[in-house]
Amino acid sequence: MTVTLSSDVLARYRRFSRFNSPYRAHDDGSAIDLYPDGSTGISPVAGVVRKTLTVGCPDRSYAADEDHLIVVDLDDEWCWLAGTDPGTVARILHVRPAVSPGDRIAVGDSLGSMTRSGFFGRWVADHVHLGFRDPDANALRASGSLPVDVDVDVDPVRWDGTGTVVGRGPSHVVLDAPTHPAPRGRFAAIASDDGVPLDGGLAHYAGGGAFGDLSDGATVSLLGTRIGVARGRGIAWDSVDVFANGDRVVGLSLFAARDGNFGAKVVCPDSAFAIGDEVSIELVRSDDSIRLGTGR
Repeated sequence: MTVTLSSDVLARYRRFSRFNSPYRAHDDGSAIDLYPDGSTGISPVAGVVRKTLTVGCPDRSYAADEDHLIVVDLDDEWCWLAGTDPGTVARILHVRPAVSPGDRIAVGDSLGSMTRSGFFGRWVADHVHLGFRDPDANALRASGSLPVDVDVDVDPVRWDGTGTVVGRGPSHVVLDAPTHPAPRGRFAAIASDDGVPLDGGLAHYAGGGAFGDLSDGATVSLLGTRIGVARGRGIAWDSVDVFANGDRVVGLSLFAARDGNFGAKVVCPDSAFAIGDEVSIELVRSDDSIRLGTGR
């Protein structure tokens, strides 16, 4: 059984990703990360809060040492619209709960302020993590979520691997290219050489995915280099290195976005790139690519 988020739900967020994570909860696209504007965790679901729980998370100097889980018993109507069975349960993470057990919530309601979790890479923006469980499943376990799909088109955007740095953080830079075809309107994502919009951490996580159909076993390439093979609902990345102006960096962060700050996000903790620098990305097959913790 697959849970499908409607375009009305997704329109409340500026970005989303199903595969850009090393954690088991996202295996095969079985969870989705939703990025609202601002600092408030906006609810993507409707139902009654069953439980809230504070949980530990990895110790990171840039993040909180605890996270929070909100478990919601979904309304039958929400389940019907999402194509899932009545009684399906939602799991929401990375929000400090301003709701309590017994509270009824609707799509778009505030659940509380988002928290900077130790589960995040330093380059990852604050977001709402959403997964689903069968009615009889253990909603507190990290694994066992249902597959998630999206009822929204994601425009494929071609990219030649070049751009100018227009934003930077302590571990990443954002380029001005490629250009979003319709900012604040449709969702878009960097496309493979065959025009399939891509999702995931290339190739610093073991796998990614696509916003579109890929036949099992199909090869995927980007910037003229084979980067992976379609497996099930996702893509198993090949061993690939990412180079920026000739220097190896961690990788590329791929997602669907409808905000204007859409350009390629390059994960490069040790780089000295400055605003205005011209950057050229090259993908090279490797025997020892960078792979970060899998969380498995």
